[in-house]
Amino acid sequence: MFNRRLLTSSILLILLLAACAQSTGSCPPYPRADISEAAEFAQDDQLPFRFPLDELNSYEASLSANFCTHGGEEFGPTGEYHAAEDFFRPAGTPVYAMANGKVSFSGPMGGYGWLIIIDHPQANLYSLYGHLSPSRWRIESGTVEKGLLIAYLGDADENGGSSKHPMTPHLHFGVRAGQRANYPSMGEWRWQAGWVKLCPMDIGWLSPSQVITNQQIPDGGFPQPAGGLVAKWGIELLLTGIYLFGAACILVFAIRKNKPFILVLSGVILIAAGWIFHTKGTKMSYVLFGMAILFLAIGIHKLIRRFTKMPRA
Repeated sequence: MFNRRLLTSSILLILLLAACAQSTGSCPPYPRADISEAAEFAQDDQLPFRFPLDELNSYEASLSANFCTHGGEEFGPTGEYHAAEDFFRPAGTPVYAMANGKVSFSGPMGGYGWLIIIDHPQANLYSLYGHLSPSRWRIESGTVEKGLLIAYLGDADENGGSSKHPMTPHLHFGVRAGQRANYPSMGEWRWQAGWVKLCPMDIGWLSPSQVITNQQIPDGGFPQPAGGLVAKWGIELLLTGIYLFGAACILVFAIRKNKPFILVLSGVILIAAGWIFHTKGTKMSYVLFGMAILFLAIGIHKLIRRFTKMPRA
């Protein structure tokens, strides 16, 4: 038993170290594109992309964080890079879909306020819209067309900020090669990242203004970045392994000690945990749901057998 536990712990430790052992080389500054034709992009139905906000003839360079901005005193965490572009506009400003696609996520996301992600399979891209308003109307599912209204910018106390720590209303707008499902929900490769330690271009993030102003889709869509399974999914695989190991221990204990109530209770807890992870877009939720079904099935079966075998007075 000791050797098995030692082997399991060693494997999980190696997996975690491999997932964290990623290059943190410097990332070159990335200039913004000229967006003086933003209005024309929105009006031309023949073009594949548009900017998600109207009236974008220029950026407020003194306020907005550029793509690949290095974190520090002015913006973001020290030593991390901005994987998107920020557009500062008043709360309640309409936000539009950048291209045709399908909503793959729409929900609350911590410091993002309300977050929406749209997959664009025709270009092998997904677009990310953060700091939206949870109190105003927002799209929650379905297909969208370029220019469709999807949400509004949130107020300073609901867009990821709070009454004690308000956040200046703005749109955090990201564009990435691939689809949301191609990336994990944890680690530097996570699909909802705003600031990352790795160079954003190395893990698939693209300059939104460059993508839109170029108006070009490569044959087969934008290529996804190279990255091994462990590098991308290491942390999520690690947590899944820990849950599986813990569940196996509980399962063996409950069966050996004939404690079906423990199995049923554990199944209910796993359903609750799975739902929490599911709302965050974590694939590990399906593992938790699967374990919950197993625990409940075995527990309920044993309870039925116990009660049917009880002697009647």
